[in-house]
Amino acid sequence: MSQQTAAQQTAHGARRGGTVWALVITSVAGFMAALDNLVVTTALPSIREDLGGALGDLEWTVSAYTLTFAVLLMFGAALGDRFGRRRMFLAGLAVFTAASAAAAMSPGIGSLIAARAVQGVGAAIMMPLTLTLLTAAVPAAKRGMAYGIWGAVNGLAVASGPLIGGSLTEHISWHWIFWLNVPLGLALLPLARLRLAESYGTGAPLDVPGTLLASGGLFGVVYGLVRGPSDGWTGSLVLTGLFAGGALLAGFVLHGSRAANPMLPMRLFRSRAFAGINAASMLMFLGMFGSIFLLSQYMQGVLGYSPTEAGLRMLPWTGMPMLVAPVAGILSDRIGGRPVVATGLFLQAAGLGYLASVVTADVSYAVQLPGLILSGIGMALYFAPAANLVMSSVLPEEQGIASGANNALREVGGALGIAVMASIFSAQGGYESAESFVDGLRPALVTGSGVVVLAGLAALLIPAGRRTAAAAVTDRAAAAAGAADGTAARPVEALEPTAR
Repeated sequence: MSQQTAAQQTAHGARRGGTVWALVITSVAGFMAALDNLVVTTALPSIREDLGGALGDLEWTVSAYTLTFAVLLMFGAALGDRFGRRRMFLAGLAVFTAASAAAAMSPGIGSLIAARAVQGVGAAIMMPLTLTLLTAAVPAAKRGMAYGIWGAVNGLAVASGPLIGGSLTEHISWHWIFWLNVPLGLALLPLARLRLAESYGTGAPLDVPGTLLASGGLFGVVYGLVRGPSDGWTGSLVLTGLFAGGALLAGFVLHGSRAANPMLPMRLFRSRAFAGINAASMLMFLGMFGSIFLLSQYMQGVLGYSPTEAGLRMLPWTGMPMLVAPVAGILSDRIGGRPVVATGLFLQAAGLGYLASVVTADVSYAVQLPGLILSGIGMALYFAPAANLVMSSVLPEEQGIASGANNALREVGGALGIAVMASIFSAQGGYESAESFVDGLRPALVTGSGVVVLAGLAALLIPAGRRTAAAAVTDRAAAAAGAADGTAARPVEALEPTAR
């Protein structure tokens, strides 16, 4: 399929699909996929009581989803570009919904782990396509606000997973963590079929070698990171996963530099915008995931709150994206995404640093509140402009690739964050007493704050600029047409100050 044809179909999709419907459908689907990252954590004791299983089995109810989700994200995006984004979105949503029902009805821990893995497959197909479908339906000049709402919903899902999981487990049963997805999925399937317009990428053949290298490499690295804290970093399987995964990812980079139609062209990273926002995203999720993972346990195990009470007290952090992210999206349209993203990351780092300085075995909620608010505002300022920067840093027909790559890096960052924070926590403290927990939590939060500072510095690598996405698309189309007939030699990066 030619670039011109793909661009025409995307423009046609924007006319047919309807901005509001596209925003609702993609936001809810993204919420479902993002929620299931951490929703199980507060339900593990109840799951163990009902289904049995050792500690390692319970850990796999979390990591089975994380692994399959992370390793197949770019493949899911490639399937959408090749066979139709709406078509593959519907397929991924159907798989995710069916697997959620299977998880809710699991008779044993083994079947639950298997259902969680299949859930991850469905999420990996539908999640990267939410952004490309939304982009096709929203006029370029309004994408900042749309990405803001999409980002707010996804950020809320990631951060409120422990709250929703704990509340459903405490007041109904752990099964409803998974049943919740079923009516949402069944409602979205016909809406997506009727209200979303089809769009395609370049139509290039599927990159099978690249898929195998990326999937195998990410599986090895994420497996090692997930299992490291429990099995030990010198365990044979952990070391094998890390080294073999690293070698396969190096092969993936080499393949992406030389292949004719690679899954992820390495030339995209020549764009300072694409490289900077992806580095910032991975580091931001590393610091945020690990911190939420430990703070949720701190509020319950040390301060004595129930899962619901702990989740409510984290609302100044977790609920802030719903209020601030749409405004952040509008700001990014007016002043560019770089200053908004960088400000958000530095605010989140400040919030985590503040919490590290005040946590004790009996600290009051009022003392914690400024850190939670700072972290919430920071996270909200990051999400919307980040999505805009990712999608505007590549050609329209490459947006599926960009979305898949960004989501994969964020998932790897989240897995790395939990592993790193858990390791620091275990080395400096433990679960023996409230004081011991705080001794481990404090250095972990300091590490998380430092990592998010690095994310802010990565965001500053993105060149400043105020050009709109509409102008960027127009310039890129002209550049592509000129390149085709030999009349233009300027690189795309030179055309768009906000996306370099």
